[in-house]
Amino acid sequence: MVSGRRKSRTFTRKQVHLAGGKTITRYNRRKPGKSQCADCGDYLKGMSQRFPGKMQNTAISKKRPSRPFGGVLCSTCMRKKIVGKFRNILSLSSK
Repeated sequence: MVSGRRKSRTFTRKQVHLAGGKTITRYNRRKPGKSQCADCGDYLKGMSQRFPGKMQNTAISKKRPSRPFGGVLCSTCMRKKIVGKFRNILSLSSK
């Protein structure tokens, strides 16, 4: 009987044929999903898609883009946010 932690679909299942003719089931972790923009929900470019344990060993420059709001917003939403803040500052200073 399979142990309880393997009954759920948390792990992907793969049937593997061994040399002796026996077939076993291997349980592998599912890959993490792609990260999305917090504003529009579009998939972020330049973001690494790894397990959390592997992310600890990678450099920050390889984890996410090195620009404002990198890893949180896509480039178009970032531009809109920066332009909006700049316009807000200009409108406050003109009064």
